Amino acid sequence: MSIMTADKRATFRKMHEAGCFVLPNPFDVGSAKALQNLGFKALASTSAGFAWTIGKADNHVTLDDVCAHLTALCAAVDLPVNADFEGGFAHKPEKVAVNVGRAVKTGVAGLSIEDSTGDATAPLYERAFAIERIKAARSAIDADKSGVLLTGRCEGFLVGESDLDMVIDRLRAYAEAGADCLYAPGIKTREQISAVVKAVSPKPVNLLIGASGLSVAEAADLGVRRISVGGSLARTAWAGFMRAAREMAEQGTFTELAKGYPGGELNKMFG
Repeated sequence: MSIMTADKRATFRKMHEAGCFVLPNPFDVGSAKALQNLGFKALASTSAGFAWTIGKADNHVTLDDVCAHLTALCAAVDLPVNADFEGGFAHKPEKVAVNVGRAVKTGVAGLSIEDSTGDATAPLYERAFAIERIKAARSAIDADKSGVLLTGRCEGFLVGESDLDMVIDRLRAYAEAGADCLYAPGIKTREQISAVVKAVSPKPVNLLIGASGLSVAEAADLGVRRISVGGSLARTAWAGFMRAAREMAEQGTFTELAKGYPGGELNKMFG
């Protein structure tokens, strides 16, 4: 492990001790460098945002795809990178452990493991099995004393199982199983956020901001430690691209192109 990687990991852990920080989600090396340039202190990959850059749907990328992407992101910036590692790209805990071991070698400072199955008839892994998967990820991280921060995610709200008590029960169990940070994407109201923060305290909570519309200051007041935006930055970029491309295709006009970000500014930023 390089000194640089060790430093990034130590920095990332420290960031989780107090305050509230934004962990924006770049989708490629250029967007990662742009976010570093804007002064963000850490970044997180986005499974959806990355998948779209290689013409795949979310949850349809391979472990090799993701490891190559994470290696590139970590090498491109001086900031800690947290990996959206989906469900560990395996069902069985022992296979999750092997794959997490691979993710650690990309240089990431943190990674998350979620409990959704991808099966609409049983969208969440059975509780005890989900806990075993978190334990397996923890053991893989600890095997080489990497210091990678493990985030345990409960996807209940994203898969239509929005029972807050069930979600909190799982997050607590994941914390006990070794998760350093807890995350329930999809929770929106101040009451829900506050309940999750209190339930897993003193462990830090990651909040996905999108629909909730909260500001950093408001999330901080609720005790949130870090805020990520998932695929939102990627979707924002795609919105501009699709508007301009659709206008060209459907109307034969080019007015949207005038809204592009200046090429000179981009060259200066990446120079």
